[in-house]
Amino acid sequence: MSLNDSPETPGRKRRAVMLQVLGMRLLTRLLLLVCSLSLVSLLFLSRCGLNVETETQIDPGIGSSVGQFQSQLQQLSQQQQSQSVNSYIQLLQQREDENKAEVERLTAEIRSLKLQLLQVAGNGIGSSALGSQQLQDPPSLNFNLTSSSSSSSSSTMQGVSGDCGSYIRRQLSLAEITRGLPFNNEYELIAFSHFTFSRVYPVDLGLGKRVVEKPIGFKRKDLLEVLVKALESLNKNVTTPSTVTNNNNHQNQNSRNSPNRYTLDDFLEGLYRNEPTTGTQYEMYFRTKNTNNRSHMDQVAPVTGVTKVILMRPFAPLQTVSSETLPVAKDKELIHIILPLSGRTATFQSFMDKFVKIALKNDRRVHLTVVYFGEEGLAEARGIMARVLMTKNSGGNSNNLRLLALNETFSRGKGLRVGAERAWDQQGLSNSPLSSRHNGDVLLFMCDVDVVFSARFLDRCRWNTEPGRKVYYPVVFSLYNPHVVYTLQGKEVPAETDQLVISRDTGFWRDFGYGMTCQYRSDFLKVRGFDEEIVGWGGEDVMLYRKYVRSHVKVVRATDPGIFHIWHPKVCSGGPGHQKLSADQYRACIRSRALNEASHAQLGFLAFRDEIANQNNVKGSLYPSVHKEET
Repeated sequence: MSLNDSPETPGRKRRAVMLQVLGMRLLTRLLLLVCSLSLVSLLFLSRCGLNVETETQIDPGIGSSVGQFQSQLQQLSQQQQSQSVNSYIQLLQQREDENKAEVERLTAEIRSLKLQLLQVAGNGIGSSALGSQQLQDPPSLNFNLTSSSSSSSSSTMQGVSGDCGSYIRRQLSLAEITRGLPFNNEYELIAFSHFTFSRVYPVDLGLGKRVVEKPIGFKRKDLLEVLVKALESLNKNVTTPSTVTNNNNHQNQNSRNSPNRYTLDDFLEGLYRNEPTTGTQYEMYFRTKNTNNRSHMDQVAPVTGVTKVILMRPFAPLQTVSSETLPVAKDKELIHIILPLSGRTATFQSFMDKFVKIALKNDRRVHLTVVYFGEEGLAEARGIMARVLMTKNSGGNSNNLRLLALNETFSRGKGLRVGAERAWDQQGLSNSPLSSRHNGDVLLFMCDVDVVFSARFLDRCRWNTEPGRKVYYPVVFSLYNPHVVYTLQGKEVPAETDQLVISRDTGFWRDFGYGMTCQYRSDFLKVRGFDEEIVGWGGEDVMLYRKYVRSHVKVVRATDPGIFHIWHPKVCSGGPGHQKLSADQYRACIRSRALNEASHAQLGFLAFRDEIANQNNVKGSLYPSVHKEET
């Protein structure tokens, strides 16, 4: 019998029983695990099964229904996008409106502060600040002129100081705008000037005597600013179809391009005038626009009426800019008179007689340099100056009288340049306190032999010049031909000193002449002086004047009753030496000759003198007389 066939021992039986027990326990745990997993799986499947049922209820498996559902989804997404775009546009418009309101508020505050500065600054404010304030507009210039609403009038005055606001209202009430004012005579009335966008028809002809001109410079800036202000006032009352709602609730903002808004194309014409004590008045006419709240397509016919807008630029209160004490007589600035000359020795003798009396004996702070061209008459000119030097108590000496001879063809520009370069810059300056201030600079008066001036003119020559800052160009009073003026009255021609009368019958303001000027030598050399290529009569003075006008130097251009141009026969065949004139020089010479001869009325009396002589029944003289009270 083998070992395996041996009977079972008790130990084996015990192991067999333990293995069976362990197997049962393992099997039981496996069954519990399987049951648990099954239960969890059933719960999960049950929940998933419910979602599947819901989806099957919403989307049945029909092909046509799937296509309809997709189109519905696309429409829904488009509506959402359109709503988001509209909301974004509304947000941008809201932000833009808020920014505009903030800008307007800040602008009103700035204007209010500027007006307060005008009232408070007093003596500290300068003329430039005052001028810029007038240009940049007080906010309520038209508060009771362009709007009929009292609420809008009061709102424009908000933020303006009480004193300045009341002053502006007072200026508007005093001006002759909506009502007439009584005057003593017709000369007190101030006429209007007519203007369009591109033309001005001035009542005061001014320089050049133009009856129509283009608005340029300050006048153009003034009129453009007035037109813009008028358009702002008109467009405040315009109600436009600003919002148009379509089927998709889309709002189209198109107020700026609305046909109801006024533009510069609607301006027809206007009037303006300047009242010296109140301000400048403007009356403007525009084509009337349709301001009703209707769409452009609903307008049956255009409106052909005219809308009138009245504006006024009130003058601000007077402000003191500066106060300066001028030098006394002994400390006056030394004036160097430069006189180009060729021939005309008889006229030069008359000039020297007046120069001795006015400049050497009266003013005593004047030097004269004569620049003589050519040989003809040179000896006589030297003799005239020598007699002045030899005359006792004439005031003339070798320090204040000098003659420079140039054996060349006459050129006024070259003569003035040579005289300016060789003017005294050392003698006579040591005793003047102004010499140190001007660093040895020289004040020049560029003169002509046909000119008579007074001692007061020499003072104005000093007052209106400053190196690097100001030059003086006086408007000379030019006398008519005395043989015409006094012969028409049946009188003898008086002495030259008695002819110096300012009236409309004796002469005119020579506003086209720029030959007489006071300026410092440093300024003259800085702008490079005259054009010396110009030979003969005229032209060089205008070129120099234009250089100063285009520079940063202030040009003081004013009528001066202390300087006269004496009438003399004018030959337009050429200047001294009979040089040939250019076409422009010849036309200028002929024009000057015609204007210098007599007034319009006097020339008319000469033209009709035969007819006047035949009127035997007319008592007294028909010819105009000279009124010396007009001087």
